[in-house]
Amino acid sequence: MRQNFLGVVVGTAMQKTVKVRVMSQKVHPIVRKTYKSFKNYLAHDEASKCKLGDVVRIEACRPLSARKQFTVAEIVAASKVWEHTK
Repeated sequence: MRQNFLGVVVGTAMQKTVKVRVMSQKVHPIVRKTYKSFKNYLAHDEASKCKLGDVVRIEACRPLSARKQFTVAEIVAASKVWEHTK
């Protein structure tokens, strides 16, 4: 089974690549309070279908570049943000 994450697309400036922000909850070892931790992953988007704000599932694959080891497996939910088109 491959490593899977659910995250939000926060960057689409690159060609065939999206930046996905993944949130995880952790427990502080001393205070015992849960807090949110965020990490950004670069994921390969072959068709360039992802838009800002989309919720996507990314899946581990072979290294495609120095920082890109994930591919977009599916778009779980499309973004609700209205985009201006000319």
